[in-house]
Amino acid sequence: MGAMSPWHWAIVALVVVVLFGSKKLPDAARGLGRSMRIFQSEVKEMTNEPATAPTSETTPSARRTVPGIDRPLSGIGDPSPTAAEARV
Repeated sequence: MGAMSPWHWAIVALVVVVLFGSKKLPDAARGLGRSMRIFQSEVKEMTNEPATAPTSETTPSARRTVPGIDRPLSGIGDPSPTAAEARV
């Protein structure tokens, strides 16, 4: 009683065809297939990459510069703004 009989599957398929139309179903299946291939290739690429710990050479510096400001920013909430920062 809990499993779906072949008649149930036929009714579900008929409803899907009526709702989406026979032209859009192949396009949707093609798009789904492309997405699955892309996803599988990305997962395979991720598993093939060696897992390395980030070093100081690969991590960005804690001090960043902003275009238009000549000095590096020392952090969020710096209490002493420069004249260039005060004008902004």
